[in-house]
Amino acid sequence: MLERIAKIFKEYKADDDLIITEDTTFSDLALDSLDTVELIMNLEDEFGVTIEMNPSIQSIKDLMTILEKTQ
Repeated sequence: MLERIAKIFKEYKADDDLIITEDTTFSDLALDSLDTVELIMNLEDEFGVTIEMNPSIQSIKDLMTILEKTQ
């Protein structure tokens, strides 16, 4: 799952050298709220789920937890 999420983030940022771990936060990646919404939509398409926007989603680990619950 981490690899799929990392791929989406790397494609979005157009940077194959990004290091994405479970502990990576959106602020680490310099993402603003619009970036976050777009990435959530990309993740929904990739995983075939609906993710409710929530301000508590701040890291890759948060995303993984939500994706695990929705699958």
